[in-house]
Amino acid sequence: MSNTRIGAFALLALIGGGQNAIAQAVSEENSLALEEIVVTARMRAESLQDVPISETAFSAQTIEDSRIETADDFLALSPNVTLANSQSAGVSFMTIRGISQVRNGEAPVAVVVDGVLQINNRQLTQSMIDMQSIEVLRGPQGALYGRNAAGGAILISSNQPSDEFEGFVKTTVGKGDEFAVTTAFGGPIIENTLKYRIAARYQDIDGYLNNKQLAQKVDGIEDKTFRGILQWDISDQLTATLRGSTVRTEGGGLNFQYQPVEFDGNSCNTSNPFGGPTPDADNVSREFCANNLGYNERDIDELSIKLDYDTDAVSFTNIFSYNNVTEYGEADQFPYTNEVDVFGLFDGSQTQFVDVKAWSYETRLASNDESPLQWMIGAYYLETERFISTTTGDDNRLGIERIERTPKFNSAINPTVSFIADDNDNRAWALFGNVSYDLSEDLEIALALRYDEDKREQNISPLNTAGLPVGCTVANPAACQQKETYSKLQPKVSIRYALGEDANVYASYGEGFRSGQFNQFGVAVAAANAGVIGVSDRVDAEVTKTAEIGIKSELLDNRLRLNAGIFHTKTNPLYFVFVGAVGAQVLVNIDDVRLIGGEIEAAFSVSEGLDIYAGFGYTDSEIQRNTLNPTTVGNEAPYIAENTFNMGAQYRTDITDDIGFVARIDYERRGAQFWDPENSTDRSALNLVNARMGIEATDGKWSLTAASKNLTDKAYNSEWVLGGFAHPATPRTWHVDFKYNF
Repeated sequence: MSNTRIGAFALLALIGGGQNAIAQAVSEENSLALEEIVVTARMRAESLQDVPISETAFSAQTIEDSRIETADDFLALSPNVTLANSQSAGVSFMTIRGISQVRNGEAPVAVVVDGVLQINNRQLTQSMIDMQSIEVLRGPQGALYGRNAAGGAILISSNQPSDEFEGFVKTTVGKGDEFAVTTAFGGPIIENTLKYRIAARYQDIDGYLNNKQLAQKVDGIEDKTFRGILQWDISDQLTATLRGSTVRTEGGGLNFQYQPVEFDGNSCNTSNPFGGPTPDADNVSREFCANNLGYNERDIDELSIKLDYDTDAVSFTNIFSYNNVTEYGEADQFPYTNEVDVFGLFDGSQTQFVDVKAWSYETRLASNDESPLQWMIGAYYLETERFISTTTGDDNRLGIERIERTPKFNSAINPTVSFIADDNDNRAWALFGNVSYDLSEDLEIALALRYDEDKREQNISPLNTAGLPVGCTVANPAACQQKETYSKLQPKVSIRYALGEDANVYASYGEGFRSGQFNQFGVAVAAANAGVIGVSDRVDAEVTKTAEIGIKSELLDNRLRLNAGIFHTKTNPLYFVFVGAVGAQVLVNIDDVRLIGGEIEAAFSVSEGLDIYAGFGYTDSEIQRNTLNPTTVGNEAPYIAENTFNMGAQYRTDITDDIGFVARIDYERRGAQFWDPENSTDRSALNLVNARMGIEATDGKWSLTAASKNLTDKAYNSEWVLGGFAHPATPRTWHVDFKYNF
């Protein structure tokens, strides 16, 4: 680690940078002491300072004060975590400690909402309403949280039904003709027995970015989100919770630009669609010229039933869940100009349809007392059906035909040119357990173990144009099938030692697992024909091995909370390749990547009502082996910001006996990052600022606040794909919220 990076860690420690879940406890001994943060990272309530995990936690008050409404909002306040939104409502790319999400791949973290594991990464980016707490755990968590927890876990808890009727309503207006209404309410149906809580949100935004060829906004969105929770206290020991939610999102999508297009002056006309500027991740354009407006819709339906049985000695939990995620997108084909059918092959149309259905069952038995020995055992089963089709079409300037499972080769409007589609039937199961033991008042050791097995079956559509297995026809579907099984035993061991009442040190070693999968059949041939050699129709599982040491402390009479950790990881990550000629989206493995880094977080109560906070994360990545392209050895791995830094301040005070004032400012810096193993171009470091200010009733009845995201209107690409495919990020926005609590 360079002296500069060591100095950055030391500087952050001195200024008392960031733990975001801040609350101020007023006590007789010390009115400025930070309140203890209680988390459930190990599936039991513990102090954040006692958990041997690098973790960022957000309380309900912090969620409100930070205006957290999407995953982007809280991940921007979590060191060593970034999120890139691109393509559609459901497509995003999270990177946590260098473990990255890629298009059509599995998530790098397990996302658990109200105790239920999400089964598809397209669920992450839905609106977050009526939240109670959020926890971001870094490092392998598979032994506790299961599938895809190779990089960590995100635990989200919504507000649960209460014994008193309560709720709120919030209205929002903002830039882009935004209008939104959010509400949540609930209470008892049968006193002390049956209670409910409902949360809903409607949001409509015309958009911010313009297509000057069509004189229309490209990124408008209409979103409807609903969630209902019904809790039945069957007895003092047995509780049943029914949770259902639905999301309907519709708007613009696939807003990519192909940078090598050379336009004629300021017009959308081009005489040279492939010989223009050299691709550059820092080259940003917020105007589009495609002759087809991109369109996207996403539907999410979730249902879960949770049974909790508690005795003095043990707790027994059963969770059944069902999920259906459907997403469709259509747009102009690359190079995304106002021309059609360049050379008879390009600038037509493209579509993608994804339909994922899954049901899962999980059961856990855990100790439920305060003895030195704590333990938990469990089992998990998942069935998933995923269909995906990707097409290109002939653009006759008559619009784009919607294509889901059947191509339209003979359409008079928009004939299908290429069609790649398959069904994927996956069955996964796991056994897991963990045990921790207090060897003394100061020393704890914990062991965890999980075994995952994932059986994957791909059924290729016999209508594929990119190639078929030998003998694959409509009459012989058995020849259209591929099968593969992926499995992994994942151990984790940790030790924690209390240096005193105010500090704990810990060390851990853990392994994580993301199952392998199939590329769409035929994309390997398509990639080879496009000059991308070495792509396979099958992708290997990703395995991570991480060692970590850390310290958690509270200083200055509990006014300063300072936590830090460093890690070393070895992994074989997935990387995304796009073949624009046929719209093919390809995944490949990079054989060996080494990751070294760490985080520092802190919070400091400066004075009555004034808190400052910050967080610094650093990840040094190096490709050590890459069969697909050996010349990349020694380069940085893609999608990884070398460092992240966030800091801010919040001030709250009373103006009168009835009215208070609150102001908050957040600064985020994302270090430079490459998007491909070749390190062909990097996006320079970003400096982003969010701010919020308003008045509120001192009794908590109402609040009126104004907020701005990307306050300095920084122009940058949210994603960049090798070849020069750029997706610009959202410009500066503003919002005014009025909230009334009842």
